[in-house]
Amino acid sequence: MPEALNKELTRGRKSAAGLCRDCLTWLPTPGARCPHCSGGRLLRHPELGQLSIAHLDCDAFYAAIEKRDDPSLADKPLLIGGGRRGVVSTCCYIARTYGIHSAMPMFQALKACPHAVVLKPNGPKIREASLAVRREMQALTPLVQPLSSDEAFMDLSGTEKLHGTPPALTLAKLMTRIEEKVGITVSVGLSHNKFLAKIASDLDKPRGFAIIGKEETVRFLAKHPINLIWGVGKSFTAKLARDGFHTISDLQNTDIKELAERYGEHGLRLARLSMGEDYRSVNATRATKSISSETTFFEDLRNYKELEDILWRLAEKVSARMKDKHYAGRIVTLKLKTASFRSFTRRRTLDMSTNLTNVIFDTGKALLRDVIPGEMSREAYRLIGIGLSGLDEAGETGQSYLFMDDLNRLSAREQAVDALREKFGADAVRTGRSLRKRTKERTTDVTDRE
Repeated sequence: MPEALNKELTRGRKSAAGLCRDCLTWLPTPGARCPHCSGGRLLRHPELGQLSIAHLDCDAFYAAIEKRDDPSLADKPLLIGGGRRGVVSTCCYIARTYGIHSAMPMFQALKACPHAVVLKPNGPKIREASLAVRREMQALTPLVQPLSSDEAFMDLSGTEKLHGTPPALTLAKLMTRIEEKVGITVSVGLSHNKFLAKIASDLDKPRGFAIIGKEETVRFLAKHPINLIWGVGKSFTAKLARDGFHTISDLQNTDIKELAERYGEHGLRLARLSMGEDYRSVNATRATKSISSETTFFEDLRNYKELEDILWRLAEKVSARMKDKHYAGRIVTLKLKTASFRSFTRRRTLDMSTNLTNVIFDTGKALLRDVIPGEMSREAYRLIGIGLSGLDEAGETGQSYLFMDDLNRLSAREQAVDALREKFGADAVRTGRSLRKRTKERTTDVTDRE
């Protein structure tokens, strides 16, 4: 790229300048198609050479991996998830034309598209592809902050000299490399902060590249509904609507003091984000915030003892993952979902951090007993889960409970069991509760949340 044009782009003076995403060349003049390759995927923006905060999101990640490995699925609607009692983890873009979306109950998805192909998530292939994509990102900048297996933030500030191109072109090349090496497509959002970069990455899916610049930020946000703001869910959206707030412009036109008086810290956050203000940095060392496991039943359950037995197995999974990652946590969360798809959680904060199965289970059992005081519940449940948050490195928590005789014995016993399982396999040692007859269920993989 000519040095003079590079300087102009970096300073943002070439409002007509653009980038051809097909042949990866800069376009100093306007036009409907690229003069070099006649391609039509042109990226134009007044701030194209100035922005450096990006959000990369893999397109229909789980489904894309399966279609990559099985060409016969290319033109078929594909759903990834559990059986009829489960939910859709993700679906391909063909399936989305039938109104199917992530987290939709599987039976509803199959009702909308009876001929859809349903596959379970393939953990090993997902991890392999996720790591491959992450390696490509980390080759460009050390400031990569993964959010999940299929998305991450990147800060490309100061990389122009290293790569010889502004971040926009560096990102376009990255998208091409991922398609060629990993065999899936990704979408990118480019902006001046994380909040807006994440919004931008959803604007032009799949295989999209969208930009939100500084000068247009307030104007761009104003026209959108409030739930565009991350963390504003259905219930909060309904409350805001009852109070007269429907679009982000309604927030922009309200005094920050009023929002703070109405909604406390949430009000301050709404005021800040409605103006596109986000001062969080891209943190490559961000720690896991929680570890959890949940399961969906093939048949709704009301029996407390059955739910308790399942809770034990989930606690074992969470404990194993905590120990594997050398974490201990203080906040135990119980999750339940009713047959009518109403979800709710119960939490309890412990006096000290733990990663012991029995402590996790006993706390979850007490929370479950608060919800179901008798042997049979009035409500039928389709899902139960348990998790730990408020995490610390296990070696840094002090593990002060080990000075208590009962917990000391408990810890020693679990360590012995863990050692045997590591040597002879997960089923080498099983408790009486684990041996009880299992209710048909679909267990979601233990999940790390950031």
